[in-house]
Order: sequence, then structure tokens, then C-alpha cells
Amino acid sequence: MLLTPMRYKDYIWPHNPAVYSITCERQVAVHKVPFGRHFMQDLGMSCRVMQGWGEFAGDGAYDEFRRLATVFYNDGPGLLIHPLWQISNACFTSLKLEQAPLPDYVRYSFTFQERFDGYSESLAETGYRGTAALPAGNARIENVCTVVSGDTLWGIARRYGVALEDLLKANPGIKNPNLIRVGDRVVIPC
Repeated sequence: MLLTPMRYKDYIWPHNPAVYSITCERQVAVHKVPFGRHFMQDLGMSCRVMQGWGEFAGDGAYDEFRRLATVFYNDGPGLLIHPLWQISNACFTSLKLEQAPLPDYVRYSFTFQERFDGYSESLAETGYRGTAALPAGNARIENVCTVVSGDTLWGIARRYGVALEDLLKANPGIKNPNLIRVGDRVVIPC
């Protein structure tokens, strides 16, 4: 089977890395409840991590590694096109030269972390009718978010670009930030 070459941003590997692995994890919070039972809350997927190693051999091997290193030094995420995995928006988080450089052989290792840019739900722009108390003082309410399956306060804060501490201050009725329920309304501060 002929595989397409791996690509990241504008860099195309001359041949695919020798080894790569992809790690996917689901975050779960466990809350102990009376009578020895536990309640589990699915906090959603964490970022996928792809790592591996490869080698460049022949004339210009070290020059090829330099081209790859130049891509690593460029800031920001980019599209990672993997020969077998789906296309993802990823950050190039590590690049390591695995042995003393030789003019015709370079062995390297790498790590990419998939970037996840949020959810597709829109803000509920209705008046506040939630379970949390209204913010104290002159705090202005910009929007209210209705919790859906898989939401966490951390994820909601990240989605709307607010600090988790500010989100907690705007929602004093939330006593346990690790336990929110589907249908709860969360005030999004300005």
C-alpha cells in the first residue's frame, strides 16, 4: 500500500517517519456519593498527541533536518496531514535531534498536539433564569450559556475567552466547579 507523504503547514516529508503513535484520552471526573457509589462525569476529549521518529539519509540529510527545524520555529498551529489519520489543526511542540549529526544521516523525533478550537453551540441570548445567583455589584451580564452534555466550566471559559476565576465569580451559585449538569445556565461575564 502506497501512503501519501506526511505534511505540516508547507513542509512535506520526503518520506514518512519510520514510527509514529497517536494517543487519544478522555477526561473523566469521579465524584464519591453516599453508600459507596461514584458518579462519573465525562469531561470530554483531551488533545490528541502524535509523536514518533524518523530519519533522513543521503546527501543533504542535515539540510532536510534544517528545513524541518525551520517549520518547527514558526509560531502558531497548522494543518497536519497524516498518511493514515484525519487532518487536524496541530501545534508542532517538540523536535529533537537523536544523535550527533552526520553529513549523510540524521535521526530525529517529534511531537504534535492537536489544537481544538471550541464548540459549535451558540450563546443563549435570553434573560438570566439559571440556577446560579446573579453576580453581585454592578457586574454586567453579557450572555448566558446553557450547559450541554460534555461541557465543563473550564471548557466554557475557554470557549468564551474568559478566565475560569471570572466565570466562577459571575456564578456564585456553583459551589462545585467540577460538577455542572446538562441544562444549567452559566453567566458569561463581560
